[in-house]
Amino acid sequence: MLLHGGDREEARLRFASIWAEISDAGDALHRCTLAHYMADAQDDPADELAWDLRALDAAEGPSEERTARHEQSLAVRAFYPSLHLNLAADYIKLRHPEAARVHLDRARAATDALADDGYGNGVRAAIDRLERALGAD
Repeated sequence: MLLHGGDREEARLRFASIWAEISDAGDALHRCTLAHYMADAQDDPADELAWDLRALDAAEGPSEERTARHEQSLAVRAFYPSLHLNLAADYIKLRHPEAARVHLDRARAATDALADDGYGNGVRAAIDRLERALGAD
């Protein structure tokens, strides 16, 4: 709520506190989600990229627990289009169009994990918009 209300600094502080609690041993879905939101709270594009990379790392990291919990595995899989989309946007901000294209292609390839609902359609539309923006450059 703090982040969406515009208090990015307080959101960062609270996210950092939670991150310290869950650490690298924390649940993969929780780490992925927290890093994903922490990235959105950053003012510096390089910091945003670092947190988006942590989110992707948490989603891709091997986890016996995730393998054992099929439902959680599906939830993480549904994040991939958004995770790669965010990385593509980060790389565009940092003026690395080649890296942006790689992650945009990965975002598009992962859209089969998205439902045909508001969230899924929103992510697909955002991928389309970023592709058009990247193509215009």
